[in-house]
Amino acid sequence: MTTRGATTLIALIRGINVGTAKRVAMADLREMLSGLGYGDVRTLLNSGNAVFTTPASATAVAAAIEQGLHETLKVPARVLVRSRAQVIDAMESDPFGDLATDGSKHFLGFLDATPAEDLVTAVQELADDANTGPDVARLVKDHLYLWCPAGISKATFAAVNWDKKLGTAVTMRNWNTVTKLVAMTDG
Repeated sequence: MTTRGATTLIALIRGINVGTAKRVAMADLREMLSGLGYGDVRTLLNSGNAVFTTPASATAVAAAIEQGLHETLKVPARVLVRSRAQVIDAMESDPFGDLATDGSKHFLGFLDATPAEDLVTAVQELADDANTGPDVARLVKDHLYLWCPAGISKATFAAVNWDKKLGTAVTMRNWNTVTKLVAMTDG
């Protein structure tokens, strides 16, 4: 069901289906999203990512999904929502371009809000002279980009609490997942 005047949105649900906590069946998530009135609901694997159409704003959608997760599925989780165009723009703004050659080790972090400049300046991991090699991180607008050539679990960033450092919620997705989500939004 495509809703007239609808926009394609991508919901990024934080922390579900990671380990044994906060388990959500994707069939249940799709049913909940459809019950909220969203059309063309699709999920990506067991990842906690969903694509759908709605005329509602991203802010309203995020709040509705968070409430639905809590009340219907009994799972509290933060939800960040972006339009297809916003995700494509974030991908095109990638500062690592040719450097990041493996999508499973290249990450795009979606921020709930643009962090205050003084917080960004204080994050040593983002400095040009940061001693994080071979891993690198950059913040562009309201997106965080990581290139971790040995993988995230071995990266210098594995223990970084980006939420705390940047003063806003951050949810990371590897480049392969982001690419698949955008592909799912194609007619």
